[in-house]
Amino acid sequence: MMYAVFKLARTKGDLALEVHVENPNESDLFQSYPSFAKDHHAVEFLCDYLRLLTLGAGSPHEMEAVMEAELEQHHAEKHAISGAVQTMGDAMPALGIVAAVLGVIHTMGSITEPPEVLGHLIGAALVGTFSGILMSYGLVSPMAGSLEATFNSDSRYLECVKVGVIAHMQGYAPQVSVEFARKVLSSNVRPSFAEVEEMLQGAE
Repeated sequence: MMYAVFKLARTKGDLALEVHVENPNESDLFQSYPSFAKDHHAVEFLCDYLRLLTLGAGSPHEMEAVMEAELEQHHAEKHAISGAVQTMGDAMPALGIVAAVLGVIHTMGSITEPPEVLGHLIGAALVGTFSGILMSYGLVSPMAGSLEATFNSDSRYLECVKVGVIAHMQGYAPQVSVEFARKVLSSNVRPSFAEVEEMLQGAE
């Protein structure tokens, strides 16, 4: 997708992108790449900065500073979500202890009951501790970790777009700009140089 965008801008000028960035939902250029077109944040991020290019922004360093500031803010907002879930997970064992203490207090009120009754009450109190630990380490904390990994992947995706745009602004050929963008991807999703070359040949 970025190769197609940069190639169009290189051959017809940045103003040729205006019709696409003003209404990306109806752009045949963006809609040709559905996996990108359905990502609202990525589309908005790219179109915002391509729009600046069509308006005459020409300093790659200034553009990069603005993009980095936006990405930092994006990361902070997403980190706050996963951080809140992690805080909730960290609190679960404490809530389990509170439940256990309340169960012990209830048990002490029945201290004269026979052992089978006391055993049932003590067991119920310990279930509170078990539930808190299970919810924390078995559900909520892993959920927070998964959210954090997802948000980091999303941020890396936008970082890839940023590097490609900055390379284009610096005057590199579309193939080189795409190669710069490829290098910042995580190793588990980064295509090889040969794979990118094959895809670009298919896009010619």
